[in-house]
Amino acid sequence: MAEDNPSKLTEFEAGLLDWLVENNFHVEPWSTKKAAKQFFVEEDIIYEAVASLTRKVPQRIQVFYKNGALHIAAD
Repeated sequence: MAEDNPSKLTEFEAGLLDWLVENNFHVEPWSTKKAAKQFFVEEDIIYEAVASLTRKVPQRIQVFYKNGALHIAAD
């Protein structure tokens, strides 16, 4: 099983994780476009950061598909 390694998070990844925890993307569908607007970055940066979070802190984030949409649960 993968181990969490939060010490290796970049400042951006840590901020994104905090934002994910504070929001309810496990209930409402995820929008990369909205996240990119929130952080003033390109969508590719968000995709890369979410992918990185799933590797670095797999016990704290879950990306899943439900009812035709992508959802992200984080704690």
